[in-house]
Amino acid sequence: QTFPLPLPRYQASDMDSSLKGDEANPPQNTADLTAFVQNLLQQMQGRFQTMSDSIIGRIDEMGHRIDDLEKSIGELIQQAGVEESDGGR
Repeated sequence: QTFPLPLPRYQASDMDSSLKGDEANPPQNTADLTAFVQNLLQQMQGRFQTMSDSIIGRIDEMGHRIDDLEKSIGELIQQAGVEESDGGR
Protein backbone atom coordinates (compact mmCIF):
# COMPACT_ATOMS: atom_id res chain seq x y z
CA GLN A 1 0.00 0.00 0.00
CA THR A 2 1.35 3.40 -0.91
CA PHE A 3 0.57 6.63 0.85
CA PRO A 4 0.23 9.61 -1.47
CA LEU A 5 2.11 12.70 -0.44
CA PRO A 6 0.59 15.51 -2.47
CA LEU A 7 2.84 18.51 -2.27
CA PRO A 8 1.97 21.97 -3.49
CA ARG A 9 3.52 22.64 -6.87
CA TYR A 10 4.74 26.10 -7.63
CA GLN A 11 5.25 27.25 -11.15
CA ALA A 12 6.57 30.40 -12.69
CA SER A 13 2.97 31.51 -13.23
CA ASP A 14 2.44 31.39 -9.43
CA MET A 15 5.31 33.78 -8.93
CA ASP A 16 4.08 35.96 -11.78
CA SER A 17 0.62 36.24 -10.23
CA SER A 18 2.11 37.32 -6.90
CA LEU A 19 4.05 40.08 -8.65
CA LYS A 20 1.29 41.44 -10.89
CA GLY A 21 0.97 44.58 -8.80
CA ASP A 22 4.62 45.42 -9.49
CA GLU A 23 4.46 44.90 -13.26
CA ALA A 24 2.92 48.31 -13.83
CA ASN A 25 5.67 49.92 -11.74
CA PRO A 26 8.91 48.01 -12.33
CA PRO A 27 11.80 48.85 -9.99
CA GLN A 28 13.32 52.17 -11.08
CA ASN A 29 16.34 52.41 -8.80
CA THR A 30 18.54 50.38 -6.51
CA ALA A 31 16.32 50.86 -3.45
CA ASP A 32 13.23 49.73 -5.36
CA LEU A 33 15.08 46.72 -6.76
CA THR A 34 16.38 45.81 -3.30
CA ALA A 35 12.89 46.02 -1.81
CA PHE A 36 11.49 44.00 -4.72
CA VAL A 37 14.10 41.24 -4.30
CA GLN A 38 13.67 41.19 -0.51
CA ASN A 39 9.90 40.81 -0.92
CA LEU A 40 10.38 38.03 -3.45
CA LEU A 41 12.83 36.21 -1.16
CA GLN A 42 10.43 36.53 1.78
CA GLN A 43 7.63 35.02 -0.31
CA MET A 44 9.89 32.16 -1.38
CA GLN A 45 11.03 31.58 2.20
CA GLY A 46 7.42 31.42 3.35
CA ARG A 47 6.54 28.91 0.65
CA PHE A 48 9.56 26.75 1.41
CA GLN A 49 8.75 26.86 5.13
CA THR A 50 5.19 25.76 4.41
CA MET A 51 6.42 22.88 2.25
CA SER A 52 9.03 21.94 4.84
CA ASP A 53 6.47 21.90 7.65
CA SER A 54 4.15 19.78 5.51
CA ILE A 55 6.90 17.28 4.69
CA ILE A 56 8.03 17.02 8.32
CA GLY A 57 4.43 16.49 9.44
CA ARG A 58 3.96 13.72 6.90
CA ILE A 59 7.23 12.07 7.91
CA ASP A 60 6.13 12.13 11.55
CA GLU A 61 2.77 10.63 10.57
CA MET A 62 4.50 7.87 8.59
CA GLY A 63 6.76 7.19 11.60
CA HIS A 64 3.69 6.69 13.79
CA ARG A 65 2.13 4.40 11.19
CA ILE A 66 5.32 2.33 11.03
CA ASP A 67 5.39 2.06 14.83
CA ASP A 68 1.76 0.88 14.82
CA LEU A 69 2.53 -1.61 12.07
CA GLU A 70 5.53 -3.00 13.97
CA LYS A 71 3.37 -3.38 17.08
CA SER A 72 0.65 -5.18 15.11
CA ILE A 73 3.17 -7.52 13.51
CA GLY A 74 4.65 -8.30 16.94
CA GLU A 75 1.19 -9.10 18.30
CA LEU A 76 0.44 -11.35 15.31
CA ILE A 77 3.74 -13.19 15.80
CA GLN A 78 2.93 -13.71 19.48
CA GLN A 79 -0.58 -14.96 18.64
CA ALA A 80 0.82 -17.31 16.02
CA GLY A 81 3.33 -18.65 18.54
CA VAL A 82 0.63 -19.20 21.18
CA GLU A 83 -1.69 -20.92 18.69
CA GLU A 84 1.19 -23.09 17.43
CA SER A 85 2.06 -24.24 20.95
CA ASP A 86 -1.63 -24.85 21.77
CA GLY A 87 -2.18 -26.81 18.58
CA GLY A 88 0.74 -29.13 19.26
CA ARG A 89 -0.72 -30.50 22.52
